Amino acid sequence: MFFYRTAKDTIGEFVWSVCAVGHHQINMYTASLLMGGNVRVGLEDNLYLEKDVMAKNNAEQVAKVVRIARELGREPAAQDEPVKSWV
Repeated sequence: MFFYRTAKDTIGEFVWSVCAVGHHQINMYTASLLMGGNVRVGLEDNLYLEKDVMAKNNAEQVAKVVRIARELGREPAAQDEPVKSWV
């Protein structure tokens, strides 16, 4: 929250995302989505889908984050959608 507020106070509106590692990964992604941020997910950051359950592939992790995003009223970007930039 400190970094987000500092950036917002310093530069105003911006596009941002969270890349988290470890067992609090999904919590961090959920917080980012609730705050209007974006997320990046993949096995390179966490091998687990949830506690004691290893993900079979990236698609399982992506599907979980997509489900959470949609439950929070956020629609994921399409695969061919251009990346937004603040520059």
